[in-house]
Amino acid sequence: MKRENVVELFRRLRDLDPSPTTELVYTTPFELLVAVTLSAQATDVGVNKATKKLFPVANTPQAIAALGEDGLKPYISTIGLYNAKAKNVVAASRILVERHAGEVPRSREALEALPGVGRKTANVVLNTAFGEPTIAVDTHIFRVANRTGLAPGKTVRAVEDKLEKVVPKEFKKDAHHWLILHGRYVCKARKPDCPRCPIRDLCAYRHKTVTD
Repeated sequence: MKRENVVELFRRLRDLDPSPTTELVYTTPFELLVAVTLSAQATDVGVNKATKKLFPVANTPQAIAALGEDGLKPYISTIGLYNAKAKNVVAASRILVERHAGEVPRSREALEALPGVGRKTANVVLNTAFGEPTIAVDTHIFRVANRTGLAPGKTVRAVEDKLEKVVPKEFKKDAHHWLILHGRYVCKARKPDCPRCPIRDLCAYRHKTVTD
């Protein structure tokens, strides 16, 4: 995609949503870390339903560690892979207490050292909790980046690296959210809603839908 088209693409997305954010419900960096960890292969809606019950009871590393795996599981049992997620969240909570004074670290290296936290989760926390200009490539962003021609790549990391190069600095902090929301609600996997797409004329997708 040409440079001027990239700028125009993000300008339009910004005009439609000047202050985008995650659809996960959270109030602290730790709550966000837990929610993002739980969201792997799950919907934000499903995670929010679980954390709505969990966070009033335990929303700090100390409280989650005290719950333990058996205490945490009933709150997140409606989420896929909840056994493994409970193990990781509790283990991460204990590390935060023991090594980070109960605070979520602001470095990628420290975040990725936590159980259940990979590059994508670390990018989300750095971006959403701390305002870093990182781009976490999930299935939606991977699809949008390839389908539109914005940042084509065969792997998640390849797409992330290309986005880091092509997204203008002024848009980088919010690019993550704009692209996710666009992929979730407009550039959908099975049938993209091209007729109401605000960037349709900039997009390289050959199989645009023509009717609602």
